[in-house]
Amino acid sequence: MRRLLVANRGEIAVRIIRAARDLGIGTVAVHSQADADALHTRLADTAVGIGPSPASKSYLVAEAILDAAERTGADAVHPGYGFLSERASFAAAVADAGLIFVGPTASTIERMGDKVAAREVARAAGVPTVPGTPGGVPDADAAAEAARSIGYPVMLKAAAGGGGRGIRVVHDEDALRGAFGQASTEARKAFGDGTMYLERFVERARHVEVQVLGDGSAAVHLFERECSLQRRRQKVVEEAVSPGITEAVREGMTRAAVALCREVGYTSAGTVEFLVDDETQEFFFIEMNTRIQVEHPTTELITGIDLVAEQLRIAAGEPLRFAQPDVARRGHAIEYRVCAEDPGQDFMPQPGGVGRVTLPSGPWVRCDTWLEPDATVPPYYDSLLAKVVVWGADRDEALARSRRALDEFAVDGIPTTAGLLRELVDEPWVAAADFHTGTLESWLAERKENA
Repeated sequence: MRRLLVANRGEIAVRIIRAARDLGIGTVAVHSQADADALHTRLADTAVGIGPSPASKSYLVAEAILDAAERTGADAVHPGYGFLSERASFAAAVADAGLIFVGPTASTIERMGDKVAAREVARAAGVPTVPGTPGGVPDADAAAEAARSIGYPVMLKAAAGGGGRGIRVVHDEDALRGAFGQASTEARKAFGDGTMYLERFVERARHVEVQVLGDGSAAVHLFERECSLQRRRQKVVEEAVSPGITEAVREGMTRAAVALCREVGYTSAGTVEFLVDDETQEFFFIEMNTRIQVEHPTTELITGIDLVAEQLRIAAGEPLRFAQPDVARRGHAIEYRVCAEDPGQDFMPQPGGVGRVTLPSGPWVRCDTWLEPDATVPPYYDSLLAKVVVWGADRDEALARSRRALDEFAVDGIPTTAGLLRELVDEPWVAAADFHTGTLESWLAERKENA
């Protein structure tokens, strides 16, 4: 691997370019018109425009990205997260062009990207799954029949879904019949596939994911992350490791994640996601993300392993450089996603120009961002400005550093969620780790009523 094209933008493009530079790999940045002067274009050795500002006309156009790779002599493509990162067709197109795709094979992406198929793989590997339909259900009548055997409440989920779209929680048959068509239509518009399946809905669930690395023959886990603090099924705060599971559950869950990787011959970095019943501590496989995750820095801070660098080494043909006993965890890390959104206006995105920017730093604080003074936040993409990540010898120390780091974060010109995140850190239930996937939304609703 001599020259890497980064098929993404924002903080993840910056992150990948820096990892490649550490390894002595040349880099190519691609950009839309809106990102012509963005940080990632200046950090890369070469930058190529690939189209107008909307992602549908630039970052989502595989042909433009492959053309940029050919023109610049790139021999590898890293998709980052989002955009084309989990499209099997893109991975296949990269391989067909004679380039290295930094990620799993197209067949693995396709297999694990279909949530129904992924559940079957999990069962074959002996990994516990949430009780539900073995495959997709064709219509509301079939869904209602299945729900009667599963038991309410149930969750309607899009087989090809992600990002919280195409999901409905229903508590009775009337609600299921009313929601089925809407969820299927939403899934078809978002993913091109309206297939739905059913799962038992765990009322008090934690969302815990296991970071894995595989080289096609060997696989290891890098422990787990707690991702239960969510709004509209989008993660807001993540921790490594989870403060809400027992050591026995941790061992069982990480062992299951590695078994799943071995079942599919997994290559590259990936994340195996689980629901944990907060009352019984039962855990169930829900899906696998076949890419680097937004929250990967928390794992890097507790293990000392550069996940993006390992992705690049594996893609270049190197075997895993360590076995499971070599992976140790130390301390506790927490990540806060700071977005250009106004919490006072129902988290409406706030694009526009910024002036002064103060980013947190100092001992054991990491800030992954694309943001600079006098930059412009474009209206075309995700509103993520920065990831503030802190490490502590234990969770209490990490929370203390969180207060300092979020107090330091300041952006002039637009509202951000930094102040809300700082407020969240002081909540007693956060300190006690007494939360599940519905807690944050309940807190936000109560906060809004008392405003």
